[in-house]
Parts: sequence; C-alpha cells; structure tokens
Amino acid sequence: MWRRWVYREDLGLSGSLPRAQIHSDNLWALSGVPMSPKRKRLQTTPSQGNEAVAAICAVIRRIPKGWVATYGQVAAMAGLPRRARLVGHVLQHLDPASDIPWHRVVNARGAVSYTPSRNGSDTFQQRLLEKEGFEFDDRNRFNLDRFR
Repeated sequence: MWRRWVYREDLGLSGSLPRAQIHSDNLWALSGVPMSPKRKRLQTTPSQGNEAVAAICAVIRRIPKGWVATYGQVAAMAGLPRRARLVGHVLQHLDPASDIPWHRVVNARGAVSYTPSRNGSDTFQQRLLEKEGFEFDDRNRFNLDRFR
C-alpha cells in the first residue's frame, strides 16, 4: 500500500513545533473525526522453517559414502522443489561438528561451490571427497554422473 506523507503546515499546525512528517493514516486522528474500524489481518500459516531444515538434513544423512547429490536434488527429495539455494543456506549455517555429511552435496556442475564466507572449508570439502574416492580434474570438477 502506497503511503502519502503530509507536512504539519499542510494541516494548519504550524507554530513553534518543528516541521515534521505526519503519516496520512494519522490524519483522521488529528482532524478529530472518528476513524473507521481497521481491517483484520489475514491469518497466515505458521513458518515451516524448522520442518524444512529437518527434511533437508534427513535427506543429506541418507547420502551413502562414495556418492554425492546436488543442491537441487536434495531440495527435491526433501519436498522443496526449486529451493536449491535454501539447501545451500542450511548447509552454510550447519554446525561443523554435526554428524551430517554436508561434504557430499555439490553444485550441478560436479564441483565444490567456492564462496569467501566459508573461510577455507571449500578446500576441506574437496579433501573429504577425495578421501571417499572422488577424482577431480584440472578444473576442480569430477564426473557427476559416475557418483550420483
């Protein structure tokens, strides 16, 4: 809803008070005319954030050693299609000491997603995958079809 700002001078309230902005919804209160009842807010469904995180973590726990999944695959299997970025967000905020094999989730190109916010855990993820038998090429990618 667009709002309109009104100045005190527009309302005839000039004087010793400094010039201030008054919201147009408050004009009725300033004019002394009784206001109409406000609309009730629509009922919204409660946030399902914790359920989504639990579903994502449950899917990642099922990825066996020596296999990987993409962010999009994890999202689809968790019942959140087209929410690959949510999977990345959950993994980014995951406790490093957790038992979830976060290193088995890679991007759709078959590579580790490098970001400056991870503080070096990108190379750590690549080393963990190499321990499980993944061979990276000179572009730091592996054959995704072979390990899916």
